[in-house]
Amino acid sequence: MELLNGKIKPIYFKYLSASFGTALIASVYSIVDVAMVGQYQGPEGTAALAVVAPLWNIIYSLGLLVGIGGSVLFSARRGGGRGDGSENQYFTAAAIGAVILAALAWAGIWCFEGPILTFFGADESLLALAQRYMQPIKPVFPLFLLNQLLAGFLRNDGSPGLATMSVLAGGIFNVFGDYFFVFPCDMGVYGAGLATAIGSGISFLVMLIHFVSRKNTLRLVRPERLGEKLRAISVTGFSTFFVDVAMGILTVLFNRQIMRWLGSDAMAVYGPIIQISTFAQCCAYSVGQASQPIISMNYGAAKAGRIRQTLRLALYTVVFFSIFWTALSLACPNFYIRIFMSPTPAILAIAPAIIRTYALSFPLLPLNIFSTYYFQAIMKPGAAFIVSVARGPGPPCTWCGRRQCNVWRKHCEKRAQAPRCRCGLPLRRQLRGLFVLRVRELCPARDPLCRVDAPAGDDKE
Repeated sequence: MELLNGKIKPIYFKYLSASFGTALIASVYSIVDVAMVGQYQGPEGTAALAVVAPLWNIIYSLGLLVGIGGSVLFSARRGGGRGDGSENQYFTAAAIGAVILAALAWAGIWCFEGPILTFFGADESLLALAQRYMQPIKPVFPLFLLNQLLAGFLRNDGSPGLATMSVLAGGIFNVFGDYFFVFPCDMGVYGAGLATAIGSGISFLVMLIHFVSRKNTLRLVRPERLGEKLRAISVTGFSTFFVDVAMGILTVLFNRQIMRWLGSDAMAVYGPIIQISTFAQCCAYSVGQASQPIISMNYGAAKAGRIRQTLRLALYTVVFFSIFWTALSLACPNFYIRIFMSPTPAILAIAPAIIRTYALSFPLLPLNIFSTYYFQAIMKPGAAFIVSVARGPGPPCTWCGRRQCNVWRKHCEKRAQAPRCRCGLPLRRQLRGLFVLRVRELCPARDPLCRVDAPAGDDKE
């Protein structure tokens, strides 16, 4: 098999290019929507979509829970060389779990849409816009979860390119559909939601092509001890799930405090920040999703040398993304604002200092996210859990969020003067995640697995 015997570098970059596209599934729709709605409706439209943002975190995190958890176990079992098709029991169990979670999320958004959006920070004016945006999305809401499930298993079943093609097909439609529905059709925020809903359906249909292709080895079978398999999938995928859902929780905390203390102008600035942060996270997801099938398969086959090579390439990529997003955010903060809305002078005045403060989280963000994928891939969910929880909301979060809002308020009052304190929530959260990272587990050279002698030829590029 290619993952067990091929040259690591071309395999890694093949999967990275594919995973980069599929990782955008979590951001391309909302980013384009915010840009179009912001240009059409102004800052109020951008603020309304900032209220909706936690919904995306929740639905994608549920998809990652079953998609990453199931596909890691699928690849590890296949890499062990059993050859009996038992790995498809994990695919079936993951599919069952995804259907259950999708049904619960679907029922929740239909029955409690208003209270949920209000809790996420909407006032009366923003609530009307947010509900208008969600109108066409609600009927297809489960597809966003199922797309994450399918993308994870397609990468592990030898079809990363098809997963990428599905995202490109849906994303390209969403870009042009957003423009067409929002501006020529004059649908405004409803048109952005409609384009997003149709785009997700296109992505889902494209990924279904894999099941009629010759490459497909995924089968629905009767899983033995379904409860135990669902538990194993949940434990393995929990850290990735928690990383994403934690961002949703923190976004809710920020939304509520920003609307309470600062108003819709500051919320309009926070909207683009959410989208850029999500995009930076997706870059980190692509590194984790590219390396996970390679590491999981070779972990099952005890090929330590190939794991070390993959880890080295992944860390180089993580460093590149950290430098890129930090430098861009510090150098061109108002570039983001002009993309996502037609800004007022007041917003252009307060935005640079706010964005630069938040950008201090970007140097460590990709490393923290990648580390959870790495620990999952080598079957150490406990270490992955520690890293993800350390990044997420804990007892200090409310205090830190209030502190960050106070920093933002000073920015608003002083019209973009440099902040006196740069220790807001994102940096604190990232530093805590970094320091709990166990270096001996991140470095395979000191891992018990990697004291196994690698077969000859494994260390060749």
